[in-house]
Order: sequence, then structure tokens, then C-alpha cells
Amino acid sequence: MLQQAARGGRMHGQAEGRALVLEEKGRLSLRDFAIDETLGENDVRVAIHTVGICGSDVHYYTHGAIGPFVVREPMILGHEASGVVTETGKAVTALAVGDRVCMEPGIPNPTGRATRQGMYNLDPGVRFWATPPVHGVLRSSVVHPADFTFRLPDTVSFAAAAMVEPLAVGVHAVTKARAHPGHVAVVIGAGPIGLVTALAALAAGCAHVIVSDVDDTKLSIASGLGAISTVNVTKASLDGAVMAATGGWGADVVYECSGNDRAAAGVFEPLCPGGVVVYIGMPLAPIAYDVAAAQIKEARVEHVFRYAHVFPRCVAMLASGAIDLAPLITRTFAFEDSVAAFELACQSPPGQVKMQIIL
Repeated sequence: MLQQAARGGRMHGQAEGRALVLEEKGRLSLRDFAIDETLGENDVRVAIHTVGICGSDVHYYTHGAIGPFVVREPMILGHEASGVVTETGKAVTALAVGDRVCMEPGIPNPTGRATRQGMYNLDPGVRFWATPPVHGVLRSSVVHPADFTFRLPDTVSFAAAAMVEPLAVGVHAVTKARAHPGHVAVVIGAGPIGLVTALAALAAGCAHVIVSDVDDTKLSIASGLGAISTVNVTKASLDGAVMAATGGWGADVVYECSGNDRAAAGVFEPLCPGGVVVYIGMPLAPIAYDVAAAQIKEARVEHVFRYAHVFPRCVAMLASGAIDLAPLITRTFAFEDSVAAFELACQSPPGQVKMQIIL
């Protein structure tokens, strides 16, 4: 019935149900919230199953803004999601009601210059879930373009599928690095983005990844993911560990995932001559950049903002077993406990990598 109705034309109406709403800085509520959504001919409606808690969601909760994006009215949080298709638009042929899916949360302007040049993640007009004024997906259902909705193989769980969004950042970073088999890589920061980047580097053939952080529990998780060694930078020198592991040559790639100003300022020290640095973590303020240190190694520098063209590859790697994200999911919450989950997440508890909410 729903599918037939959707294929009959554009479906208008309000979607109403409980949602996790950021009322204002520092105040969350779980309440009924109505959103006027239209199911277009190229859209699908998805019943949300699992949503990951991202650092950006927490930052909006604690600060009320990220750069120019300011929460000025109540906004639903959440952008890392998986679910089940419940309706399809009349022009949708690649998806059907009942399909398990994950969704890429940014919708670019298809006629924008950046989009037409293949850089749709850089489109100034992109509408990204849980980025003001766009509502997120910690709610019962969402309407989304079918082209940004991806069917899940049976071997990929809802939990893993809700991790595709952060994994996409790591895969995009490794792609930008032009990583080669046999590389030695450094990943600074063992949070969710750091660990998915380490996994993506290994999947691309990296021979050895050295992960640094200040949290021993997260580093213990990292050490169990494959050919990874770890450095707690409060106890040992990252540069010394890298040089010892590479015979004094340095790492081929340094992925800066922490956003920490001190860590980001030292990215060229463990790098080998002619190596590449990829900035992934987003500092809250401008950082020091040692031009001379970069010059004497002729370092190549890349930057990552979200991702583009990688969601299908991420799903394929999960389906094949090339990447296993289960060790990164450290805690789950029922939807009814969403507010408590965010209150815990904003404390950055030791050992917690990715917390998820199940609707």
C-alpha cells in the first residue's frame, strides 16, 4: 500500500513521532516533533534503526555551534544511520520496500559547480543532516534521495551500517593519500575517525600502522585491529617510535585525526622524505604550521572534508570482511535513553570509541 501510494506521485504530509531534539545549547529533550517532508519520485522513506553518536552532534549539544553553523531553533540530532525502506518514489528502481540500507547524510545541489566537478562534498549548498538548519535522523523515519541510499548485504548488520559514515571519512583520507601497499602509516588520535582510518589504511595494503593517543583503552582496541602498534604520547615519544620502527626513515603517511593543536603542529616530524600528511581532524582554532619542516622533506599535504564517492566501497568492504567495525562499537543505548547517552558522550569517557542508539 505504501509503495503503491508513493509510486502514484509526490507524497505530501507531516512525519510525526518522537525525536531527540536539541532545544538549545546544553538542553536536549526526547519529544514528539513534526517535520513536513515530501516523498519525491526519486526519494525513499526509511524507518531508522540505528544511529551513531558523532563528535559533531556532541559539539552542537555542548557549544550550540560549529564554526558558522549555529543552532538558532530546535534541531533533531544524528547523521550516522541505518534503517529499512518503507516507501519508494515512482522513479526509484534500485531500491524496494523492505531493503535494509544506510544513507549518505549530505545532499548536494546537483547543479552546483563543485558537484559538477565531482567534488560534491565541497558544494556550498550541500544539506547535511544535523547541521543547522537541517534536521538529523534521531527520529522514527526520514525521506532521503535514493541515489544517496545504499542497500546492505545480509552480512552487514545495522550497527556496522551506521558506522559507514565515519568509515567513509577514513576511506576518503586514504584515497587522498594515494596510499600504496607496503606503506608505513601514522594515525594520530584513536577516536572513531582515527581507528576507521587505520582500518582503511590496512585495507589499502598498509604494512604497518602506528596509532597514537593518550587513552590506553582506546589504544588497546587499536592494537587488536591488525598490523598496528600503539604509542601513548603521555608516556613515550611518537617520533621516536616511528623512527625506531622504520630504521630512522620515517612514515610514508601521517594521518592527523585528533584535531589537537599540539599534535597537529608536529605532523612533519615522523614523516619520511617525500611523504604525505593528511589533515582529517578539525581543530577548533588555527594551528601552527611548520613550513620549513615540510619544505625540507618536500611533504605533500592533503585535507579531508567529509567524503565523496566512497559509500559503496565502504559497504563492499564490510560485506567482504575486509574491514570489521564491531570492535569500535563500545556501547549501545535504547532510544528512550538518548538524552543520557549524550550526557555521557559529552564527558568523553575513557575507553569509549563509538556509542550508538537503537530506535
